[in-house]
Amino acid sequence: MKAIRRFTVRPVLPEALHPLSDLARNLRWSWHAETRDLFRSVDPERWAACGGDPVRLLGSVPAGRLAELTQDSGFLRRLAAVRDDLREYVSGDRWYQEQTSDLPTAIAYFSPEFGITAALPQYSGGLGILAGDHLKAASDLGAPLIGVGLLYRHGYFRQSLSREGWQQEHYPVLDPNELPVVPLGEDDGTPAQVSLALPGGRALRARIWLAQVGRVPLLMLDSDVEENGAGERGVTDRLYGGGSEHRLLQEMLLGIGGVRAVRTYCRLTGHPAPEVFHTNEGHAGFLGLERIAELTDEGLDFEAALEAVRAGTVFTTHTPVPAGIDRFDREVVARHFGVDAELPRIDVGRVLALGMETYPGGEPNLFNMAVMGLRLGQRANGVSLLHGQVSREMFSGLWPGFDPEEVPITSVTNGVHAPTWVAPEVFRLGARQVGEQRTEDALTVGGSERWDAVAEIADQEIWDLRRVLREQLVLEVRDRLRASWRQRGAGTAELGWIDGVLDPDVLTIGFARRVPSYKRLTLMLRDRDRLMDLLLHPERPVQIVVAGKAHPADDGGKRLIQELVRFADDPRVRHRIVFLPDYGMGMAQKLYPGCDIWLNNPLRPLEACGTSGMKAALNGCLNLSVLDGWWDEWFQPDFGWAIPTADGTATDEDRRDELEAGALYDLLERRVAPRFYERGQEGLPDRWIEMVRRTLTHLGPKVLAGRMVREYVERLYAPAAQAHRALTAPAARELAAWKSRVRAAWPRVTVDHVEASSATATAELGTTLSLRVRVGLGDLAPDDVEVQAVAGRVDGDDRIADATCVPLKPVNGPDLEGRWSYEGPLSLDRTGSFGYTVRILPSHRLLASGAEMGLVAVPLEELAEAAGVLMR
Repeated sequence: MKAIRRFTVRPVLPEALHPLSDLARNLRWSWHAETRDLFRSVDPERWAACGGDPVRLLGSVPAGRLAELTQDSGFLRRLAAVRDDLREYVSGDRWYQEQTSDLPTAIAYFSPEFGITAALPQYSGGLGILAGDHLKAASDLGAPLIGVGLLYRHGYFRQSLSREGWQQEHYPVLDPNELPVVPLGEDDGTPAQVSLALPGGRALRARIWLAQVGRVPLLMLDSDVEENGAGERGVTDRLYGGGSEHRLLQEMLLGIGGVRAVRTYCRLTGHPAPEVFHTNEGHAGFLGLERIAELTDEGLDFEAALEAVRAGTVFTTHTPVPAGIDRFDREVVARHFGVDAELPRIDVGRVLALGMETYPGGEPNLFNMAVMGLRLGQRANGVSLLHGQVSREMFSGLWPGFDPEEVPITSVTNGVHAPTWVAPEVFRLGARQVGEQRTEDALTVGGSERWDAVAEIADQEIWDLRRVLREQLVLEVRDRLRASWRQRGAGTAELGWIDGVLDPDVLTIGFARRVPSYKRLTLMLRDRDRLMDLLLHPERPVQIVVAGKAHPADDGGKRLIQELVRFADDPRVRHRIVFLPDYGMGMAQKLYPGCDIWLNNPLRPLEACGTSGMKAALNGCLNLSVLDGWWDEWFQPDFGWAIPTADGTATDEDRRDELEAGALYDLLERRVAPRFYERGQEGLPDRWIEMVRRTLTHLGPKVLAGRMVREYVERLYAPAAQAHRALTAPAARELAAWKSRVRAAWPRVTVDHVEASSATATAELGTTLSLRVRVGLGDLAPDDVEVQAVAGRVDGDDRIADATCVPLKPVNGPDLEGRWSYEGPLSLDRTGSFGYTVRILPSHRLLASGAEMGLVAVPLEELAEAAGVLMR
């Protein structure tokens, strides 16, 4: 019989064991080994059966065992020590508190998904894992973040395979009472809620759940409350599920409801109000509208409120392709805003204008969440150097007249939270070398350029560690493969071959990620005979472990999985290549350390960052990857291999796959496998071990989430907080009025005449030119603009590269025609083809950059031809 209602019966812990509950509810246990060891000792078998989830463990331990623990003095001493360590961790000063600069009192960090631990399955892939690592690193550094997300009752999905290898999705119900979260309550004990107005007089209500991530609170909104109708209850049913309107409601709840949840949390706990709001991808972009509405309620008009909100907002884009951005029909968006729905104080036209694709090639009837994010954030970034460049080009239409390199989108390369992803065996090896505290500091705070202490670790120790990790992976793979085949309908008698799957002494390659087409899951199958030769080589075999999920609506991705599974089912090679279903954090934490090579072969430049290779590198795994994302930035032949890219414009997609697959096989056959199996005088693969050592020494400090969060603090959060403080209500009104005046006057701003003179007749290195420029400013004054000379090398089309900008100064004016004269020196500081131009930009003390408004005046073409290129 099936139950008509489900609820959770919680155990009552004896008073001496009460700290266990606090430890279970703070997710620091997910990356703190001593806390996990403590819970494991409560009941090792139940701990394993619960998947290492303390909440589930405490819900299942018999009362007799709890009574035993109350009499176990050794356990109670360990419990007190771990409790005290957590108290010191959450209250003591850390890196952030030791900084002398004026940093934000609080930062709100919004993301549609968070991958903190497998015990809280609220993530689908890299975006969520990155968000989880961001919160953990912020906690380790003492940065005052408040995380904001949604609590999905089905999470993403669980994956299994049919007998034919087709992906099947399962959506188990998640009971918040069985998760490591607690409800946020009002002072009178009632659940704290937020509410959004919907068309037709309906409302969308959501309860606020709190997950404590070390020092960082994570607020998660759940619409499955009794006050909602059936449709509204299902808004937070699945991550990235449902149709367009369903997704719109999720994103309104995340953005608008999320700001209201933050206000509620700060009111109830006394937490400082955020000065900076960080939008992790466009899904949470509506948070800016809610903050504008708050300020209009305080008396600011829309334009002034917009400037105040922009000053304190950071927007991070994660997608390198327009197709990866959420876009909604403008009529659907319009229906959910205005007098009969949400934010009635804001004119619907103003809402729509923020997301409209008003640039060449844009769709006028679509509302673009990333475009809104960029318009509502004064500071924006991509997630690797290459992705920053791709983003500047992709969004350059929002800043017409500027070269892509001047588009105000910077980059902060992602990092990964080392304590989460580094195997305990790797940590212990570091601790033996430099001590436990120094190792922990190196993995969390970071700050050093190199981990030179790795050089002192003996080759034998490194190689022994690599084999231990590989052997652990082999056992894990066999267990998971056996479970998968049972799910596919196989009987026990059919599965004896699984005991021979993989070999702890064979070169092991890992490939695990989401399965969109651009990541090319099946590139390795391009020449199956050649792959078989690699897998079955009599002296230098390789073995491959593959995992990944396709989006439930992506039949193309599912076909790729099926193609790979069918190959891996072949009895000739199934002991050398496996596909493991249900890829998630639990599997990943075993997979990264056990692999010798981490393979990544996306279509360049479609991988924004790709952090899985970072996690592998921290465990001494070498990367074999296309030069995309972070690998393009940090690759060196000392610690990995680069797959050449066949990205010429004359190469079609099929030919490109053929060429790059061939390059992959060549690398594996001629360089990777020979190096792994080559033995030196001591019987060890000396050159391989040296590459492992260099990976840890040089890449380790770079790939840390601690480094990433410190960059966000110093380069984005601190400037945003300063701008937020500067944009008081009077300053915001002043800036909005000034921008309005400048936009109205800009059509009459012109560069009318440019002339240059020098002391010599020829243009020689070291020569200084005297520039004299006559400009028209219309109704503007010199204080409203900056006139610049822009100089640098030029190509055959006279385009300036590697430009230097030199401000020119007004010397007189206006003349009878209303023109102003500007002058200034221009040094010829490089040889070769050299040119310059002159331009006019808006200038105001409260602008973050000269390109912020997207306004620029340059010489007319005939004027540019008369004066510009100096040397060929």
